[in-house]
Amino acid sequence: KGIGFGAPLHSKGDDVNLFGEVLPEDLHKFGLIPEFIGRLPVVTTVTPLDQVALMEILTKPKNALVRQYQRMFELDGVVLDFEQDALEAIADLAVLRQTGARGLRSIMEEVLGPIMFDVPSSDDIAQVIVTRAAVLENAAPTIVPHKAIRQEKSA
Repeated sequence: KGIGFGAPLHSKGDDVNLFGEVLPEDLHKFGLIPEFIGRLPVVTTVTPLDQVALMEILTKPKNALVRQYQRMFELDGVVLDFEQDALEAIADLAVLRQTGARGLRSIMEEVLGPIMFDVPSSDDIAQVIVTRAAVLENAAPTIVPHKAIRQEKSA
């Protein structure tokens, strides 16, 4: 075994499955008291979520975050749409920050927070489109006024 600059490098990913091998004796050696360990009938581990899993969490469940925000905007008569690239960027940010599914809400708040305050006070907004730039570069989401939609329908 080498130490310092000569030590072999190990990826963090190698240790992810190691926790799946934990036994009650290991917990005792770690410093937990036997009375506490006895109250843990099952020792289980969780693995970090990848981008695909986070995308499903964002969009698939009945109470998915995307649907929640779309409903909030709908209450003000505004359609909220997300480009596929934007959803992927949100999931990528959660992976990068290592915040998992709970981190998705904070990212959505960062992206939609400013526009959520503008929508109720403006009667001209028909649609808000969240783009990749809105997620990664703090650009404002695309706002489509009622006039633009009326012109498209009449053309």
